[in-house]
Amino acid sequence: MELDKMDENEWKYHGEGNKSLVVSHIQLSRVLRLLKYPAEDSENPPQTPEQAFRHIQNIVDFSSNVMSSLLGEKFIHSGEVVKLPLEFVRQLSIRVQHQRPVWRCDKVMDIYSGCALCLPNLTFPTLHQPTHTPPLCIEIKPKCGFLPSSKHVSKDIKTKVCRFCMHQHYKVANGTWKKRSLYCPLDLFSGNRQRMQFAISHLIEEPQNNFKIFKGGQCIYSSKERSDDSLDLNSLLHHLRPYFMYGNNRINSHVTGKAVLNDFIQVLVNALLSGGGGHGGVVADRCGEGRSFCEGSVFNKERIRHGSQGLPSNSVLFRILQTQMLDTLDIEGLYPLYCRVEQHLQDFPKERTRLQVDGPYNEAFLEKLQKCQAEDDGSVQYAIAKVHQYRIAMTAKDCSIMVVLVPSAEEEEDNDEGLSSQRWFRDFLSTKPPAISYSVSILDLDPKPFDAIPRQLRLDQKIVSCYLRTGGALPKSSLPPLPGIFTAAEREDCTLLFHPV
Repeated sequence: MELDKMDENEWKYHGEGNKSLVVSHIQLSRVLRLLKYPAEDSENPPQTPEQAFRHIQNIVDFSSNVMSSLLGEKFIHSGEVVKLPLEFVRQLSIRVQHQRPVWRCDKVMDIYSGCALCLPNLTFPTLHQPTHTPPLCIEIKPKCGFLPSSKHVSKDIKTKVCRFCMHQHYKVANGTWKKRSLYCPLDLFSGNRQRMQFAISHLIEEPQNNFKIFKGGQCIYSSKERSDDSLDLNSLLHHLRPYFMYGNNRINSHVTGKAVLNDFIQVLVNALLSGGGGHGGVVADRCGEGRSFCEGSVFNKERIRHGSQGLPSNSVLFRILQTQMLDTLDIEGLYPLYCRVEQHLQDFPKERTRLQVDGPYNEAFLEKLQKCQAEDDGSVQYAIAKVHQYRIAMTAKDCSIMVVLVPSAEEEEDNDEGLSSQRWFRDFLSTKPPAISYSVSILDLDPKPFDAIPRQLRLDQKIVSCYLRTGGALPKSSLPPLPGIFTAAEREDCTLLFHPV
């Protein structure tokens, strides 16, 4: 990719979040992530080009020096900062504007700094030939996988119902979503295959921002944000069927929709439990049996046949959960320490650099939080170390897991340059080919701002208050014993029986 010969016509809109917009190259397996800022600042950008470059470099450093050490290098793609021609960026902004969701247009793309983060396009890896079945990529935002046990928690409900399940009630109440998701992160992080399959089926049923499926780099399944458009399960089954039609010695024409979904979910569970090479030992539930279930989950505990196996110690979910659990105090216990640091910075503004409040995110930063003492001695050093631990935990609670699935025919092409750089594993659905190869990566590892902590406390209070006010979870007796997604798949099967062969 020659930066001095960039052509905006070779790039397309890929997606965006609250702080950045992503475009992907139409041929190369690359994406560019560009900063955004409020539309009212379009004539006066809030950052100079030098500040924008430093901002993005901080993201790279945080990912490569801090999160990579905690989550495992094999899962991380940190990318690099690139300087782009300003005319290319301006033309690119015009090109993608009509593809952006209307409700995202309160912010504009940064067209002044020319800075961007260049990353591999994990939704479309260059590990296959165009004539072969394109790879699938599944993006999962797992969210927080444990219940807090801090003595600082003021509302007992927080130790019984997970943050995600409570947040669902709040999002429906304020109109963010029309229907709440029945996905519970504690089921996914349990390591129990039944619970994990149950969790993924609910992600498929109500994806919201937590689940997307890409085929050949194109998004084929996701929630339409703030839209009344219903999900098309038949379309999803049509896309998935070629990947799973041979499983368990089936005859192609008799593969049911339910069977396709079952195989798809099983492959995802295997990928999430895989260790990236070798055989990691299984670690028992780190949260303790008393806190391994969320009372907001609709999973029936009595359905577990083999107990809670726990997560393999080298699996992606285990590494993410361990990093999330750096939040030992909960936001309620952390906030007074934030205030201690904030007061110190008001008295001694130059200390902000020494305490590395805004970086640099180097080995010294990681060492400070790893050597944090167990007991609070009233010092600013203890307070800032706990704040940094909390910020890292929040990043792990908001990260994305990318699982790429490739049919086995493409696995044989060992000469492909990208094959050795990705860790590939095989999952046999049956004794007959094709098998599914898969790689696992973690994205969205930006550092969370120090100054956002007061806002996070207010949001936590609103979520808990809303949950208590609305009466919490629906009675389990009012919910179906199996996910509705399978009922829909079975309805689709009945239709298939009448199709001419």
